[in-house]
Amino acid sequence: MSKPKIRKILKKTWHFIWEDNSIWSWIVNIALAFVLIKFVVYPGLGLVLGTNYPVVAVVSGSMEHNGMGFDEWWSANNAWYRDNKISKEEFSQFPLQNGFNKGDIMILVGREADKIGIGDVIVFRSARKDPIIHRVVKKTGDGQTVFQTKGDNNAESIRSQQLDETRITEEHLIGKTVFRVPFLGYIKIGFVKILGIFGL
Repeated sequence: MSKPKIRKILKKTWHFIWEDNSIWSWIVNIALAFVLIKFVVYPGLGLVLGTNYPVVAVVSGSMEHNGMGFDEWWSANNAWYRDNKISKEEFSQFPLQNGFNKGDIMILVGREADKIGIGDVIVFRSARKDPIIHRVVKKTGDGQTVFQTKGDNNAESIRSQQLDETRITEEHLIGKTVFRVPFLGYIKIGFVKILGIFGL
């Protein structure tokens, strides 16, 4: 194929993708954005931030403070923390001490256990379908680091067949949250629901 023909094809393609207002151009734009995010942006972020999951959407309300200010929330929920030797002063210094909401986007960094402390919010795997995002409330080391987590909006740490929050090892870790983008995750949640309707 000659260079002029190649140039003509490239020019038409460029026009179709970036300037055409047809439904097909719109569909191609969405597909290209998906491919770019999935295979370039997301892996690139993962490489920089040291985790395979640099961005996650919050899909449950287990870390919500139900619109309460910190003092009001602490007054209603402090018993478990006091029983487990976490004071109001300590909790008030934790990252994301006011919790976060379903639909928020969380940015994660690497999963080195020595860089995670009590009060940090981590994302980890369990037998459940979706990763869990909860706060570290205990950290022990008996040959390997073991974490206990709890959702701020949960009465206690979950212990079930699918999830034992009292024994989360380094192998379960996905990353530690460092930044929150409110409600942007509803785009992902909605997209996943749409795919589920069509059985994809």
